[in-house]
Amino acid sequence: MPLVFTLAFRNLFYDRLRLVATIIGIVFSIVLVMIQMGLYFGFGRMVTTMIDHASADLWIMPKGTKCFEDPSLLETRERYRALAIDGVADAIPVVIGFADWRMPTGATTPVFVVGSDLRAGGLQPWNLVEGRIEALSAPKAVAVDRSYFDRLGISGLGATAEIRQQLVRVAAVTDGIRSFTTTPFVFMDVDRARAHTGVPNGKATYFLVRLDPGADRAAVRRQLLSRLSDVEVLTSAEFRERSRTFWLFSTGAGAALFAGALLGIIVGTVIVAQTLYSSTKEHLPEFATLRAIGSSSRYIYAVIVCQALLNAVIGFSIAALVGKAVVQLTAATALPIVITQGLMIGLFALTVAMCIASAIAAIVQVTRIDPAMVFSR
Repeated sequence: MPLVFTLAFRNLFYDRLRLVATIIGIVFSIVLVMIQMGLYFGFGRMVTTMIDHASADLWIMPKGTKCFEDPSLLETRERYRALAIDGVADAIPVVIGFADWRMPTGATTPVFVVGSDLRAGGLQPWNLVEGRIEALSAPKAVAVDRSYFDRLGISGLGATAEIRQQLVRVAAVTDGIRSFTTTPFVFMDVDRARAHTGVPNGKATYFLVRLDPGADRAAVRRQLLSRLSDVEVLTSAEFRERSRTFWLFSTGAGAALFAGALLGIIVGTVIVAQTLYSSTKEHLPEFATLRAIGSSSRYIYAVIVCQALLNAVIGFSIAALVGKAVVQLTAATALPIVITQGLMIGLFALTVAMCIASAIAAIVQVTRIDPAMVFSR
């Protein structure tokens, strides 16, 4: 086996310019796939960030709700029906909706209002860096993320603006709560959220259901569905999957990301295959000599496969470093690239498979070698 590795290494590094071209092709391919899949995972997390941070065992929502940002409305009386069911500890109303944020300069920008009963803690801002949750109970108080200060035309805690011609004051500041639509989130009490979004009193977008300790979630869910009208009751995991599926596939965003990843795989495979084929063809006399002195076909194939594996290891190592840098550069952006350990393992397996598949063309060429060509030289 050491001899196989030595021969493969020498063949690979014989033409270093060709080797560089091969490695660049592999790196380009894997980085492209890595970024596309990283965007997929990052997008998947961004579209469910509110669901992930909501304190709820079950979500009550209008029938047909596609994602968290779908602002359909429920009647508040459904909340009291839910509270009457055994096992339900609380049903916290949440109101969401788009509104216009008017800056002190007179300019306006759209914002996404998220209102909840802050005393019950159903869906409240997290990662606070200034102010406190309790401060949002004060009149006109709102919480915003500091990454949107420039967008909102404010400087920080205590800044004022208007939503639907009503004064608001920044009483809390978060860090890292960003929207994939780039529309800033604005957190506030549920009653003020109704006023700022035009939702009538007695209506809400969701009810976040908390269960009593030991309650049977499946049984409570069945009772909710039987007693409430025109609603759906989902677990957080189910709602998360529905929202992710809607944004990634119904809107075509996921298809675009997968198409880019597929393009990267095709480009990388073609480049590596061409290089291995050319390298093998250039060394046909040497392979013919090996055949003439009695080397088995399996031994020669092992040399070619070893070349492919060396390409895979070198190319993936460089691509991994590039990917790590990209993750750091996008960490503070509206759509960060997320590369998980599982993704890295999958990409390494993909790199190896891509390079092995590319070696097939070279192996086919070697199978056609006539050992007698050694004596014709």
